[in-house]
Amino acid sequence: MWNQDTYLKTLLFAGQAHSKQKVPSSDLSYVVHITNVAMEVTNALVQGDHEDLDGTFAIQCALLHDTIEDTTVTYEDLIVEFGVKVADGVLALTKNEKLPKATQMADSLERIVAQGKEVRMVKMADRINNLQKPPKHWDSAKMKRYQKEAQFILEQLGGVHDYIEARLKQKIETYQQYF
Repeated sequence: MWNQDTYLKTLLFAGQAHSKQKVPSSDLSYVVHITNVAMEVTNALVQGDHEDLDGTFAIQCALLHDTIEDTTVTYEDLIVEFGVKVADGVLALTKNEKLPKATQMADSLERIVAQGKEVRMVKMADRINNLQKPPKHWDSAKMKRYQKEAQFILEQLGGVHDYIEARLKQKIETYQQYF
């Protein structure tokens, strides 16, 4: 299903990369976020018969999903440390900040779909984790946009894993309690 030694190597790398970063609007280490995303992916992997999924790859992408976007880690660093497949998965999960903000998510989702089921699951798991209580400075309109974007993610990436899709759908529905 997945390799524990590879998990540890990947977690240590990601933990070091995010060592000075906090979960936004909190005092929590960013490692809490990346391990929560990996937990969502891990839990999905044990739900049902999914022998076609590469669990080690999925969990690596979950742990590393924000390294290119939020740290000094580069795509090339990931190739050296984890290989092209993982680096490509993480790059797909990274918004292209050279594009206009309005098109970044659609571009990323298109690249995620091209990477396969595991990377699609990671993006859904990331949004599941992000659909917790929003930062205090977000107004109702921002929260509604975020919820709508989550629905767009589900529509674009769905069709690969019933359990994780149901989790995301449930989180989207309950997110309304915040606005």
